[in-house]
Amino acid sequence: MVKLKEVEDEHFAEKPATTKDDALLESDNDDDYTDTDSEISVASDLDVPTSESLLDRVAALVDIIPPSARGKISSTSSSIASFTGSALSFTGKSLWVVSTSVLLLGIPYALAFGQEQEIMEREREEGLMREGASSMLQAGQAGAPGVTAPQGGQGGKPSL
Repeated sequence: MVKLKEVEDEHFAEKPATTKDDALLESDNDDDYTDTDSEISVASDLDVPTSESLLDRVAALVDIIPPSARGKISSTSSSIASFTGSALSFTGKSLWVVSTSVLLLGIPYALAFGQEQEIMEREREEGLMREGASSMLQAGQAGAPGVTAPQGGQGGKPSL
């Protein structure tokens, strides 16, 4: 069987000497005491480490902001992100509906409208050609028999 025995450290067994202000003085253990004036960093030690990124610095600031404020900021940012995601999703779906509608309905309509305009242009040209032909026929009938000869003794020739 194993017996355990508590061994007290002699450093803690002795009471250290105190001053009149009840400050502890330990003259024999000066290794633990460090002079802060001798360890002040030099300017080269103050340089920012190159491995630390901006994200690391921001993450280190988390403890400065109280938890309630962090909760509000987190809920607000998640609400904004959710709203932005929903808006982008709705916009993308709307653009998809509009573009497919244009492709399925607009392009055939535009082609049919172009053909209709082409047909109307042909009919207008045919109408102009008929008017020209009928005016030529009327002019030709006016020069036919029964038309008096022009002065100068030449006989009238019908126009074709």
